[in-house]
Amino acid sequence: MQLHQLQKNSTFKDGKRVGRGGKKGTYCGAGGKGQKGRAGAKFKPVVREWLKKYPKLRGYNFNVKTEVSVLNLSDLEKSFEAKDVITPETLVSKRVIRRVDGKIPTVKVLAKGNLTKAFAVDGCIVSAKAKEIIEKAGGSVKVKEVKKLVKNTSKKDKK
Repeated sequence: MQLHQLQKNSTFKDGKRVGRGGKKGTYCGAGGKGQKGRAGAKFKPVVREWLKKYPKLRGYNFNVKTEVSVLNLSDLEKSFEAKDVITPETLVSKRVIRRVDGKIPTVKVLAKGNLTKAFAVDGCIVSAKAKEIIEKAGGSVKVKEVKKLVKNTSKKDKK
């Protein structure tokens, strides 16, 4: 190693101070022209815009959609024998319908197709026409009750 090859480990000189006017140039570290280069540039946060869109009334409930699997009479005709009891559990076990999020969905039976076998449909929602066709073929229907939302009545309504 020669004397001219020696280098010091650190500098004693301070780094440039950026963004204070002075000798750095016209933009002072703020970049080019435009809204971001101006003093007091403020951008609206996107999250605030999303929050503004949600309703904020008292007692607001988000509507949770229930999954309904729709079946036709022709599907039941293919998958089941005469005098079978058709429930949502048997439909899942025979793989006519699938589970939704690990739960057995609500089943609705519609009147598309012909029916020659007598079935006992239990625990499903059945349309009026499908119920008529099933009973003509000699089957029976136990209709699942559909819960309806009832609004709370105020004290004024009770008087």
